[in-house]
Amino acid sequence: MQTLAVILEGPERLALQALELNALGDSDVLVDIAWSGISSGTEKLLWTGQMPEFPGMGYPLVPGYESVGRVVDAGPSARSRIGEWVFVPGANCYSGARGLFGGTAERVVLPSARALPVPERLGADGVLCALTATALHAINGGTPPDLIIGHGVLGRLLARLTLALGAPAPTVWEKNAHRSSGAVGYAVTDGETDDRRDYRSIYDASGDAGLFDTLIGRLAKGGELTLAGFYSDRINFAFAPAFMKEARLRIAAEWHPDDLAQALALIERGDLDLTGLISDHSPAGSASEAYPKAFSDPDCLKMVLDWNGTE
Repeated sequence: MQTLAVILEGPERLALQALELNALGDSDVLVDIAWSGISSGTEKLLWTGQMPEFPGMGYPLVPGYESVGRVVDAGPSARSRIGEWVFVPGANCYSGARGLFGGTAERVVLPSARALPVPERLGADGVLCALTATALHAINGGTPPDLIIGHGVLGRLLARLTLALGAPAPTVWEKNAHRSSGAVGYAVTDGETDDRRDYRSIYDASGDAGLFDTLIGRLAKGGELTLAGFYSDRINFAFAPAFMKEARLRIAAEWHPDDLAQALALIERGDLDLTGLISDHSPAGSASEAYPKAFSDPDCLKMVLDWNGTE
């Protein structure tokens, strides 16, 4: 079997080409992908060549961990999955390219257990499952935020989930005027006019490793700073202010299937709305234009590749 896949050949070098797929194993499924999201966090680091050493890192690679599609074939132990609409959090199924994270392709092979059922009615919004589960995983590991740094998609999801879980509305800091709109039920400020220094729970969704002294200075005594983004630069902060605040530092990592199940339950109950988070759609055949735009256009919140009808 072959698939058409996005290949990062090196920093800022992208191609769309055919790759040979691994054969279906006993418990594998074959998924025809409908949409793939482009991550403005880890995929941007892959695109720029700034990704820290990571298991499986190396070029050429197939990126992507935000795809949705339908199971169209399966190994003998997974035949009951055929026809299901699933979320694909990545795949490592190619000959001639690494699968890091491997989900941005026309079709993929992956173990059945990793193909997670999601409602087909979500459409392209289904690619947001990973970010939604990531945001919820961060909140589940601590206390809901009363200050969020960054009003990109992750910051917006953190704010929406905070409200969906019944916690008080957070404040969000966003310096980029292009991204300050779109808040519903919470306030967005550039931070310059915010003089509070008693935040109990601050979540950084900006990925900016240079903010930590500022954020620690805004914590209440015994407050917690949660790193919800991904950082390419070394993290440093002055110890004395953190010492005086008795600050706690927490790192939120990968989501778990239970986080996704909880997120989907919030969506199904109508407590969490994903609309308005995807700003741009592009045919997969135009991936070479879509990737630079996803990373450089301040008006592009989230770019989605459409594999429907790709030839």
